[in-house]
Amino acid sequence: MLKGKHIILGITGGIAAYKAASLTRLLVKAGAEVQVIMTPNAREFIAPVTLSTLSGKPVITEFFTANTGQWNSHVDLGLWADAMVVAPATASTIAKMATGVADNMLVTTYLSAKAPVFVAPAMDLDMFKHPTTQRNLQLLRSYGNFIIEPAAGELASHLVGKGRMEEPENIFKVLDSHFAHGCDLAGRRVLITAGPTREKIDPVRYIGNFSSGKMGFALAAECAARGAEVTLVAGPVSLPTPQGCIERIDVTSAQQMHDAVLSRFHDADAAIMCAAVADYCVEHVAETKIKRERDAVPVIRLKKNPDIAKAVGEIKRPGQVTVGFALETDHEEQNAKSKLDRKHLDFIVLNSLRDKDAGFQTDTNKIKIIQRDGRVRNYECKLKSLVARDIVDVLVKDYFGNK
Repeated sequence: MLKGKHIILGITGGIAAYKAASLTRLLVKAGAEVQVIMTPNAREFIAPVTLSTLSGKPVITEFFTANTGQWNSHVDLGLWADAMVVAPATASTIAKMATGVADNMLVTTYLSAKAPVFVAPAMDLDMFKHPTTQRNLQLLRSYGNFIIEPAAGELASHLVGKGRMEEPENIFKVLDSHFAHGCDLAGRRVLITAGPTREKIDPVRYIGNFSSGKMGFALAAECAARGAEVTLVAGPVSLPTPQGCIERIDVTSAQQMHDAVLSRFHDADAAIMCAAVADYCVEHVAETKIKRERDAVPVIRLKKNPDIAKAVGEIKRPGQVTVGFALETDHEEQNAKSKLDRKHLDFIVLNSLRDKDAGFQTDTNKIKIIQRDGRVRNYECKLKSLVARDIVDVLVKDYFGNK
């Protein structure tokens, strides 16, 4: 779907700049017209002649061409582009983009761009985790930019952690999918739950789980990017709200999530229940902190929480679609199919904690989609943003009639 598209590829001064050659080749091979813009420091890591050869266009590095004095218009480039991708994006460039420091051709073009902008951070793990960098990324998201999360692994410093630029093949898939899907959820309302719930034991303790909310937030981002009006009911997580038409409702307990979902479900075309909801809560929450100094170990009695997926499955009207998730540790497919039937779901997304790099607290997931009509789809392990795309593809093509 990239054929004929005008893509600005911004390259900044980091070791991952060498990967820009592969990304350029992938884009050109798909039929895109690529204009490379490099920061001055990027030239220290990869030669402009390499990228001009691959793109078929002279690389732009300065406001003026040195020999001829030709002016490179950032305004014209901003109007020309169908998309702009900055890969790699260093901490310095991210900060400049977030705060409008237009001291080079790349950032000036970014500020003039009318098209969607995709940012692929690349830096050492401590730089990436620093509150300044995280705040700048959050600012970029709030402006409507798409952040392609870096991967975890061995970095140029030989440390291991999150900060490695996503592979060119995955960046290409994000861009290709953006143009392939367009707005196939325009006019649809999608209700999504995400994250964990917390059930109070006393004023300072609770029962919870390890869910980060990343999968549910990726689904919200994907649905919004495809034109849906999204209601995101989120448990206690530290994630920023994705860009797009998203109403976020923050809750803590399973009962609060149940009430929020049921109050919004009647207006939804689909409900994707991705949250890791506690099955039980404490029957009698202590009004004061339970003291360790007591002679006897306290007995905490539990009661069942409301079953949100089952509740919406029982009241859904014809045409509404309900999607559930099943994270299992054994007899995975059997348990998922049972949940699919008991909760009147249209399809269920199964993942297993026995699969490497899947489940809680990861940036990747490996899923199996099981549909009520018996169809089963298996997917490889991939970024949760791409997993979200696979799930929404099934929703759109099989239930909303968009072939």
